[in-house]
Amino acid sequence: MLGRLTGLAVSFRFIREGRVSVSLCERAQLGLSALRAAGSSDMESQEEPVSEVTAEPPGGGGGQESRTGKRKSEDAGEQCRAAGSKKRKAGKQPRPGERYVPPPQKRNPGVSFSQEHFAETSYYFEGGLRKVQPYYFDFKTYCKGRWVGKTLLEVFSSEFRAEPLDYYEKAVKDGRIRLNEMPVDDLNVTLKNNDFMRNTVHRHEPPVIGRPLEVLVDDGEVVVVDKPASLPVHPCGRYRHNTVIFILGKEKGLCGLHTVHRLDRLTSGVLLFARTLEVSKKLDQMVRDRQLEKEYVCRVEGEFPDGEVVCEEPILVVSFKVGLCRVDPKGKECRTVFQKLSYNGRSSVVRCLPLTGRTHQIRVHLQFLGFPILNDPIYGSSAWGPNRGKGGLVGMNDEELLEALLEEHRSKESLHLLDVPDEVVSVRSGTKEGTSGDAPVNSKPPVMAKSLSAACEVGSCKLPVASLQAEDSGPKTSANGMEGETNGAQTENSNSHSEKSSRTANANKFVRDHLCGECKIVRPDPTEKELVMYLHALRYKGLDFEYSTQLPDWAKEDWVQD
Repeated sequence: MLGRLTGLAVSFRFIREGRVSVSLCERAQLGLSALRAAGSSDMESQEEPVSEVTAEPPGGGGGQESRTGKRKSEDAGEQCRAAGSKKRKAGKQPRPGERYVPPPQKRNPGVSFSQEHFAETSYYFEGGLRKVQPYYFDFKTYCKGRWVGKTLLEVFSSEFRAEPLDYYEKAVKDGRIRLNEMPVDDLNVTLKNNDFMRNTVHRHEPPVIGRPLEVLVDDGEVVVVDKPASLPVHPCGRYRHNTVIFILGKEKGLCGLHTVHRLDRLTSGVLLFARTLEVSKKLDQMVRDRQLEKEYVCRVEGEFPDGEVVCEEPILVVSFKVGLCRVDPKGKECRTVFQKLSYNGRSSVVRCLPLTGRTHQIRVHLQFLGFPILNDPIYGSSAWGPNRGKGGLVGMNDEELLEALLEEHRSKESLHLLDVPDEVVSVRSGTKEGTSGDAPVNSKPPVMAKSLSAACEVGSCKLPVASLQAEDSGPKTSANGMEGETNGAQTENSNSHSEKSSRTANANKFVRDHLCGECKIVRPDPTEKELVMYLHALRYKGLDFEYSTQLPDWAKEDWVQD
């Protein structure tokens, strides 16, 4: 014990004489280390008063206690550690003139919608259709890896071509594009890793069939609905409020549901949701173990063969963005069992049992067999060639097939039947930078309004002009179609980017938006025939449950074909 204290005193003497260079923090750490070592060397030394330790660092008083009851050496050590911790938290500091990028915020991996999102806008019904009042919405995303080092102008011109470049330039002037919650004043700003981008758009959703969404079962474990055709299951593309998830939340008060399976937008029928995560996992396991029996009905062209028909052709996804698939040896294994139920001289009603769950499985297999669904806008198209894909004969590569499909619907003015992102159509149409591309594909060809007020006669197209011009505090719009996280829009004051308030639709207060192209045109409403595909999920059966709906009118034997 005595030897260690003597060595400690010698060390401090060397420090005072300048023979050893050491910082104040190191001195404190040296003192603390020596004291702990001395205290642990002898059990009897633990009973001695700490004040008997006489070694003291330069400046004196090292063995005295501070007013907090701690020795000054201990205080210095804690201050040193605290300073180091703060420095680590601060991270790399930008050089003078360099743009600062805050660290990324923790993101919620789950997708859950609440009343804040449901209150963004409201529905109205017209001509048998459910329509959504246009509303302001924030598209948000962190900088993608492929964007780092590029300017905003380059990213908008290459990846967000649904709007012309002059739109983004005007949006910047209005303060409608934000980077790390600060208004962007120049599209030539170079993007860095962890940059957080926010665009607020004036959003118009396509109409859907106005038939009520019927809840078949709600027993506390599952929610089962009869989904009308034309409704997407969850927000995607141009659809948000006109989706099953949002209608259940807004009109039925059913939130936090877990999707068990999905149906195509144009497909109707039984749709299951789990109420809890535990039930969701249980149903997911049943799907993986193929213990969930699914039964569909459809109406196909021509007279389908009698007896049971099995198709086991593998299916390959041609385009994830467009949602296009075809039979291909490199695809995933599939198995579907078909059986004819009736024939009216022109078309057949067929029972379908998909034993696997591939994208568009029923539709692709029926096309392969030569009996496409009667009004299938993709797999009944003549773009597949003279045989329309029968037997897997296409005669063109995937790129040529995709272009042929788009061209056919473009010529028929029916691109709105395909759930194709606007930027995909713009790029394939050869849109030049600085010019507007094709009209949004989920609507019929537009007709220019005779007056701007005529385009928004329901008073649903914009914030009050005063909000945008006088106060400059209204919602800001930007790139339509930005990828990334999409949580409800919020109004932000341009004088304080941290001030936010949720937007609740009020038809009496909203007018058209001066940057919104959709507000300046009137689109004809789609017909019910265009919104319905003759494919219906009739029944879902598990080990201890069975849910079913009634046959749709087009599947009945007395149905008259147009």
